[in-house]
Amino acid sequence: MPTSILDLSPERAADDGETGDARLAESLRAGSEQAYEELLNRFQQPVFALAFRLLDDQADAGDVVQEVFLKVFRNIGSFRGQSSLKTWIYRITVNEAHNARRWFFRHRRREVELDNQPEEARNLKEVIPDGGRSPFDAAFDSEQHVMIEAALERINPVFREVVVLRDITDLSYEDIAEILGVSLGTVKSRILRGRDALRQELAGSLEARHSLRLAPGTAE
Repeated sequence: MPTSILDLSPERAADDGETGDARLAESLRAGSEQAYEELLNRFQQPVFALAFRLLDDQADAGDVVQEVFLKVFRNIGSFRGQSSLKTWIYRITVNEAHNARRWFFRHRRREVELDNQPEEARNLKEVIPDGGRSPFDAAFDSEQHVMIEAALERINPVFREVVVLRDITDLSYEDIAEILGVSLGTVKSRILRGRDALRQELAGSLEARHSLRLAPGTAE
């Protein structure tokens, strides 16, 4: 039985492990176009899914994906295989998501001021893409999935990222520790606290829905 309350992971093809990582990295260093195509086919959607769940914004997640692969292409020469290629790429993804989040908080006050101006607010809303779910999410179109995603958005980002990495991305504790640059004990503690926070959010959502269903209707 799964230990997590989450079940949002897509089916993943079997990975060919360290040998495949080393082969792909070597081909990338050699400038193989086929290797670049394989890299994108293998990691583009997982990187987008991770970034989207950390940021909850499709446009920002798309920007992160571009930055991640630019950094991978530019820095593949520094990859020495001390971790898996996936772990290295996810570490870059988490760092870029952190950068995007910091940018958002720095600019949020200015954007709020713009939004208070009616005409400019309309223009701003025309530019911002809708927050619709990604094609990946469409495959999991269920009420339970929507509730879990909404609950994830409400918990502390520090806890959210470890829950996403462990329970959705399905990384090991050791990989998560390496990606985040924290100890194994810290990872386990954050996962426990994150899962507990998520359970509380879900319990609150279920209670609210139950209360709404029991509320008496009013005549029009």
